[in-house]
Amino acid sequence: MSRPTPLHEVHKSLGATLTDFAGWLMPLRYGSESAEHTAVRTAAGLFDLSHMGEIHVTGADAAAALDYALVGNLGALEPGRARYTMMCEPGGGIVDDLIVYRLAPEEFMVCANASNYLRVARELTDRAAEFDAVVDDRSDSYALLAVQGPRSQEIVAALTDADLANLKYYTGLPGTVAGVDALIARTGYTGEDGFELFIAADDAVKLWGALMEAGAAEGLVPAGLSARDTLRLEAGMPLYGNELTSATTPMDAGLGRVVRFDKQGDFVGRAALDGAEPAKRLVGLVMKGRRVPRHGFAVVDADGAVIGEVTSGAPSPSIGRPIAMAYVTAPVSAPQAAAVDIRGSHEPVDVVDLPFYRRKK
Repeated sequence: MSRPTPLHEVHKSLGATLTDFAGWLMPLRYGSESAEHTAVRTAAGLFDLSHMGEIHVTGADAAAALDYALVGNLGALEPGRARYTMMCEPGGGIVDDLIVYRLAPEEFMVCANASNYLRVARELTDRAAEFDAVVDDRSDSYALLAVQGPRSQEIVAALTDADLANLKYYTGLPGTVAGVDALIARTGYTGEDGFELFIAADDAVKLWGALMEAGAAEGLVPAGLSARDTLRLEAGMPLYGNELTSATTPMDAGLGRVVRFDKQGDFVGRAALDGAEPAKRLVGLVMKGRRVPRHGFAVVDADGAVIGEVTSGAPSPSIGRPIAMAYVTAPVSAPQAAAVDIRGSHEPVDVVDLPFYRRKK
């Protein structure tokens, strides 16, 4: 049975198409996913992300515990800052990609993917066992709303006196939004500017309504998982289960920069990752035709030899052609011609560097 989010009745009232995602009943789209995508690129979209996990780590050794448990240097974070990082297995495979927020000197919040947060909480508990730190999975008490797009600041600013203009990317501060207590974070998963608002589950309906009302004149629309997927794909952002798996290292994904070998002490996965060469490389593909490459389709060279596999693919409203991310094992440069095997037909593509889309700042 899929779990509803605190906004389930709101989604139903808006006519959303609902689908199971990682055990949650989530809005896939409210109408046209292309229109929702375009609204985020040009104005703003409002997402329900209450399926994500929120795990607090507190105590005198909270920073040291996270530095051991994760590949990033979390102890170097100042309160109010956030960092993208990963949890890896001892062999180097990725357990999950995470955003860690330092809320106070001895308090952190780890935001984990819906499909992995229970495992992340268990692993954090086990890995923190020798430290003076407490791991507390508070996911059920949270709702998470995201306002994403170039008009996001104007919309949220209408409902808060927090200093959003000076809130930098990957920072967060406590405040009230429409009278609701929130952690206001300048983070997102769309390639656009925006805010993620961590609030009590009981406040979700109130805040959703206030945001939709405040954003009406700014072009704010509710947006579902389909638009979120095409937005993050255009921005070259990996998805766990597609680009990131336990069979993939951060180096394979082109994210070796998140592994901080310069931090003090050991961390889980250090021995396997230190000096490791990537076994494959993540690249972008732009189709020359209209057929859409999908997860698992083979990438082939000019001679028809398999050189890789598509991890994510979809029509791109911003590019105007289907795009994909793929892992390739043969040396491939960008731009270079290749093809995707779509049900026996080798459909030509251009191999390109990621991302496909960068917002204008």
